[in-house]
Amino acid sequence: MNIWDPENECLSPDALREIQLARLRHTLEHAYWRVPHYRGTFDAAGVHPEKVKTLEDLAYFPFLRKADLRRNFPYGMLAVPMRDVVRIHSSSGTTGQATVVAYTRQDLENWSELVARIVTAGGVGAGDIAQIAFGYGLFTGAFGLHYGLEKVGASVIPVSTGNTERQVAIMRDFGTTTLICTPSYALHIAEVARESGVGREQLKLRFGLFGAEAWSESMRKQIESELGILATDNYGLSEVMGPGVSGECEHRCGLHLNEDHFLVEVIDPETEMPVLEGETGELVITSLTKEALPVVRYRTGDLASIVREPCLCGRTSARMSRVKGRTDDMLIVRGVNVFPSQIEDILLEVEGTTPQYQIVLDRKGALDEMEIRVEVTEEIMTDEEPRLRALESTIRKRLQAALQVSPIVRLVEPRSIERSMGKAQRVVDKRVI
Repeated sequence: MNIWDPENECLSPDALREIQLARLRHTLEHAYWRVPHYRGTFDAAGVHPEKVKTLEDLAYFPFLRKADLRRNFPYGMLAVPMRDVVRIHSSSGTTGQATVVAYTRQDLENWSELVARIVTAGGVGAGDIAQIAFGYGLFTGAFGLHYGLEKVGASVIPVSTGNTERQVAIMRDFGTTTLICTPSYALHIAEVARESGVGREQLKLRFGLFGAEAWSESMRKQIESELGILATDNYGLSEVMGPGVSGECEHRCGLHLNEDHFLVEVIDPETEMPVLEGETGELVITSLTKEALPVVRYRTGDLASIVREPCLCGRTSARMSRVKGRTDDMLIVRGVNVFPSQIEDILLEVEGTTPQYQIVLDRKGALDEMEIRVEVTEEIMTDEEPRLRALESTIRKRLQAALQVSPIVRLVEPRSIERSMGKAQRVVDKRVI
């Protein structure tokens, strides 16, 4: 089992805590004296960096929220002068004002090192040919993975998004061994390859490094079956750094957190109190080494759990679960909390359906209505009407049992749901409150 940085990925608990505490105190000082927002919120909460004696003292400091980053758009959260900033990225801003993240030269070096760790954990190294099908631009995913892959010696093909037929042709002609994109786009690539007559035996794919959206274990199995690869999950977010916060090793029993660079808490999003180890809650991240734009107790909105039991790979860091949903995209339907990942898990277990689906929410009078549009295979679509209605009924009963909400299920023809080269648009909410 290859480990990129054994010295820091296999630290003893005591050594890790010592490193974290030293870096935490430096980060808090750096943020307090360089960023007016932190100085104001720390003072208002009656806390000061010099009073931090243990890691547990971080709990006294206020949370940072996305709204705070938006209020300080574009450069209000910078902790270094602009002349020291060598790279600027940004979130898309599709759900509001974009957030900006900036990097010093050392930040970029750290970023590449952390991505090198996760791609190595996923099995990728020198001699691999990595095809990046993320969009190059302000989005952090493509550039973050690009430089980490180059650092481990992989050959990088920066294809970017779009033109799926060309993606398949490049995979075949260039001998791509590693695919980097969203999991939903990986399935679309597999679909186009199949329709283009490009079989698995014509490809040299071995690994897939997927992220940027929530996905299920069922979807992983589907991707691996379609493309003949080992598929691993990795996690990051623009506001914190981008990819490189955590990633799965080949045992795939959780995503190894780079805890020497990030201090991660899990809280109940309602009470804001910590949850027990292994329980699902909202991830809260504090950067420990970022220079340009440190984040202190950033509420990510991502729901996951953390465990600390040893992993067979030898890495000693805590491991987070795959992201199970978000606090801000959780669907509330007739008072019931529903996550798209729950629906995905069920649909992928039903024979005759494809991994493409869409949830449409509407309001009839005072009541919410949830319609789930499910693509089926060509073979199923040509079945007689009674068999189609029976399949709809099966899906509806399984969803109702799991969700405690009775949805409308509508079977739709193959390829009738719009594909996306980025994050899949799984939910259409037409409700007017």
